[in-house]
Amino acid sequence: MLSPSVLPRQGGSADERRLLRLCRKLDAESRRTLLAFAEFLADRAGDAGAPNGGAGRPIPEPAPERRPADESVVAAIKRLRRGYPMLDSGTMLEETSALMAQHVLQGRDAASVIDELEALFEARYAALKADSS
Repeated sequence: MLSPSVLPRQGGSADERRLLRLCRKLDAESRRTLLAFAEFLADRAGDAGAPNGGAGRPIPEPAPERRPADESVVAAIKRLRRGYPMLDSGTMLEETSALMAQHVLQGRDAASVIDELEALFEARYAALKADSS
């Protein structure tokens, strides 16, 4: 693990210098957490900088879970995220939030919202597969 004394003193972009200043203020455990998060973000970016956005990379198959009777919309979103971990939930936030709002604010039936959520996740997975080919 990097100790604050090992971190470079100068150089890099303004963002890099700011990150170093913040890192120096953290205790050892917090620095490990910061590093793990940075590695997670870098892994998530994956081959995004590669030509075709990393096209040709194998996409894992989803592992959908059985839909329980009387499932809530929130539980369905959690279930679908577990079954489709390869999908970026951040890019789906607007659509899933809109469906959730239709249920909560407009009184739309949970079962029909969940049906649409399942279709959304399936369509996003199909698009991801097509983009990776």
